[in-house]
Amino acid sequence: MPDVFPPGSSVPPLSVVMRALAFATLRHTDQRRKGRRAQPYVNHLVEVALLVSETTGGTDPNLIAAALLHDVVEDQGVTPEEIATTFGPDIATLVMEVTDDKGLTSPERKRLQVEHAPHLSPRGKLLKLADKTCNLRSLAEDPPEDWPQARARAYVEWSRAVAAGLRGINPALEAAFDQAAEEAIAAIETRRAEEWAAG
Repeated sequence: MPDVFPPGSSVPPLSVVMRALAFATLRHTDQRRKGRRAQPYVNHLVEVALLVSETTGGTDPNLIAAALLHDVVEDQGVTPEEIATTFGPDIATLVMEVTDDKGLTSPERKRLQVEHAPHLSPRGKLLKLADKTCNLRSLAEDPPEDWPQARARAYVEWSRAVAAGLRGINPALEAAFDQAAEEAIAAIETRRAEEWAAG
């Protein structure tokens, strides 16, 4: 994809979002979610972007674009420089704020997310909280097949620990996160009861 936002250019907000959607769709084409239905990964990106849009009144197109792009560095090998060249430094900075270092172990990445959450920018916090909310919704509705209940519950509690450092930015989004966490726990308990009854 060529440079779409030359320095100094004025780009319509809808164009920013749609170009980010096109970029993310191309990069994540073959990626699937871990749930039983193996949904296209782009579904998650759109859900995060929609939640960001709804809870901010759609007033920050760069943040919505960053929501669509938030996993391209972590999962698809896109460089921060490519995002900056293609979408500008503001969107690149937002994406990198919520990008883990895949060179670290999973436990270390999880620990650092909890540690870094309070220090993100307000927009970075909003993006991170939207992502966590959507991940918990997916855990409730379509969990990974190979996750035992203990792992699913631990994921919810870790998400709550990250979210504790993200509060104070958007009451509507925080309420959505809390509801998603409660629904994830309820779904885990329901599945446990069903397995107990069947077993």
